[in-house]
Amino acid sequence: MSEQTETNIVKGADSWFNKYSAVESSPEGTFKGVKDRFNGITVDSSMETCSPDSFPTVLKRSLDHWIQGKHRGIWFKVHLSAASWIPELVNNGFQFHHAKNTFVMLYRWLPTDESANIPPYSHTMVGVGALVVNDRNQVLVVSENNALIVGSWKLPGGYVEPNENFIDAAIREVAEETNIRTQFESVISIRHAHGAGFGCSDLYIVMALKPLSAEITKCNREIAKCEWMDVTEYLNHPKVHETNRNFVRTYLEYKRLGLRIDCTEEMHQVLRKRYNIYSIAKAPEGGNADSAASSNITTSPFKL
Repeated sequence: MSEQTETNIVKGADSWFNKYSAVESSPEGTFKGVKDRFNGITVDSSMETCSPDSFPTVLKRSLDHWIQGKHRGIWFKVHLSAASWIPELVNNGFQFHHAKNTFVMLYRWLPTDESANIPPYSHTMVGVGALVVNDRNQVLVVSENNALIVGSWKLPGGYVEPNENFIDAAIREVAEETNIRTQFESVISIRHAHGAGFGCSDLYIVMALKPLSAEITKCNREIAKCEWMDVTEYLNHPKVHETNRNFVRTYLEYKRLGLRIDCTEEMHQVLRKRYNIYSIAKAPEGGNADSAASSNITTSPFKL
């Protein structure tokens, strides 16, 4: 196998955290794959092709080789073009781990003297809510077309998209639902629950955003009503959930104390991976949470 081919195979692995390296050698008629730091192997069907007729034989030879080499977790990333592999993998003890639109990931734990040490796939859905309060002490509220309680008022928000920061998600959701431009001020609260969609847990992060515009243009596809509502009215409105009232009370208490939960961007010194770190900050003397909060994520020296 050429060096370029080996490089392509390594690049095809899901290097989300593990460090992958090309397998040094493998017998003729077996899958090569890439090795992770846990002594596992990942085979990507887009990188190593095999005809449906040959697949059972190649798989058996590969499993024999991996068992002899005392490998642990064996992963097959099977794309749509190789979907015929799936029944044979299942017949050889592979289980489904996760799937996306274009592939399914299966795994088999080879050691017989220890329990499977396979991390679960994503089990929590992450959403954001935006508490947008203007200089007139009015909060931006929406009533959804498909609300559980018809006519109820809530904060703008929605699910975080893949590779999207919490802050960016909140700003985006407000813009999509109301056309109001905003900037980050502070994280307010985190709500954690279980039994959400697809059997997942649910993480809901509420943050205060400062409005940069005032004229509302609602998204007709999602939103039935949208308005600036006096905070006092919101706190006493019969169609506002108590949890949402508590978010506003927490926001007001932070302002009273001159506190905020700020965001800094840092980088891991080994992984060279950027992180957003959220921590409590105190407003400067003579200032408040509004004046202290920056419009963008604050940068700080790399500490991790």
